Amino acid sequence: MWVGDLYMKIKLLNKLSIKLIITVSIVLVCILSVYTYLNIKYLDNYLTGLKYQTANNISDLIKKSTRYSMLLNRREDVYEIIKTVGTETGVKGIRIYNKQGKIIFSTDSTELNKSVDVSAEACNVCHNGTTSLKKLSSMQKIRTFRDPSNTRILGLINPILNDVDCYIAECHAHSPKTEMLGVLDVMLSLEEHDAMIAENTRRTILNSLFLLILISFASGIFIAVLVNRPIKKLNKGIEELGKGNLNYKISLNSKDEFGRMASRFNEMSTKLNSAYQEIKDWSDNLNLKVQEKSEELKNIYNQVMQIEKLASLGKLSATVAHELNNPLEGILTYSKLISKKIRNNSDNGDFTKILSFLDLISEESARCGKIVKDLLLFSHRGDDEMNDESIASIIDKSIILIHHHLEINKITLVKEFPADEIKVHCNSQKIQQALMSLLINAIEAMPNGGTITIALTQNQDLAVIKIIDEGTGILEKDLPNIFEPFYSTKEASKGTGLGLAVVYGIINNHGGQVIVEKTSERGTTFKITLPKKN
Repeated sequence: MWVGDLYMKIKLLNKLSIKLIITVSIVLVCILSVYTYLNIKYLDNYLTGLKYQTANNISDLIKKSTRYSMLLNRREDVYEIIKTVGTETGVKGIRIYNKQGKIIFSTDSTELNKSVDVSAEACNVCHNGTTSLKKLSSMQKIRTFRDPSNTRILGLINPILNDVDCYIAECHAHSPKTEMLGVLDVMLSLEEHDAMIAENTRRTILNSLFLLILISFASGIFIAVLVNRPIKKLNKGIEELGKGNLNYKISLNSKDEFGRMASRFNEMSTKLNSAYQEIKDWSDNLNLKVQEKSEELKNIYNQVMQIEKLASLGKLSATVAHELNNPLEGILTYSKLISKKIRNNSDNGDFTKILSFLDLISEESARCGKIVKDLLLFSHRGDDEMNDESIASIIDKSIILIHHHLEINKITLVKEFPADEIKVHCNSQKIQQALMSLLINAIEAMPNGGTITIALTQNQDLAVIKIIDEGTGILEKDLPNIFEPFYSTKEASKGTGLGLAVVYGIINNHGGQVIVEKTSERGTTFKITLPKKN
């Protein structure tokens, strides 16, 4: 329960109106505190000044009233005058000190003949030997202290100087060089003074509290009516706008800043609602337009695909026809020559030529068969049977099948295999076919013999095969096209242009990559990467 109350208090303190009221109250408290302090200080100084003036007047009155009696040395008259003055209201006591600090007269008879400490703070002013008694300031003449009843007392000392009338009188025994004869000490009670200060302090504090409460209450009403209510309405409008109610309007009939804010808010909500409706309509129409355009693009795409298929088929047909036309034309020509020779059969010496013609027919027929076979391999995209195979074992089988080619062409083959077995998930026959095709190309590129190196490594999740030959290399102009179907750098009678295209298709179907890593007049390096078995 107390957690909920604490939360509500914290939430209440977060309100702008409460913060404003608290701030105003704090400022008022500070101002009224300073005002009260200054007012009390001023009153205290004023009343203290009055008391000082009263004490000074009494002291001067005593000195003037007793002057004649003192010149005649009538001590009893002097004392009676002082006692009479000492009975006045507010007079706490009157003393006369001689210059040695001894009390020679006091309204309190118990103090007679007592000496005071001349080194005390109140006496040090006259007895420090540096300050002239005639030059004592007002503050140096007065002191405040408390009597045994804890009442504050203001004391004023007034030096009794050795005037000319004094030291020329017949009764006077003082030397003319003596400056001071004694000190008159008048003490006045500050009880009434303190009571007035206390009463004024209490009244000022009460008035300040009343004024503080009144101003805070008035400020609270002002803030609640003219600030808090408009803010609530503006906050409500913002919340509604945040919820998506773009049609919400703030009803605030005022010409001040809040009224202008409400007016601008209503204009903003109207524009937002209008923009939202436009966007919604545009979005709805856009969906329909997108669907229409998507259908159109789909139809166009299908047409383009059909056109591309037809174009590819036309290109393939033209290429195959061209490739097959050359050997077939040779077969046809030499077949006619054989027929003509056999019909004539007049010279047995022509059988040697006939046999050479038959060899040509055999070679061209085999070439036609190879073109068709490579074409079938290139176009085949069916699912292959995959197994986990050792890539080193596949390379070894490929080397065995081309061993006689290596011997005939005087080529040395070097294997660089790692100690650990590397397995890939593949169709071993297809990978073997791709490797054999690359090796045969390397052999054909080395008519003068040399060395072929097969390097097998692994890099993270890949098996890497490099076939490095010492052949004549590949021209820079041919590099971008070597993996295209029917593109060949060999003579027309020696290649179909499908070998590297078949290699590219096989490796790509296995999720791998085949590239020419480097080539020059000193040889070529083909790099094959295949995913390793997990």
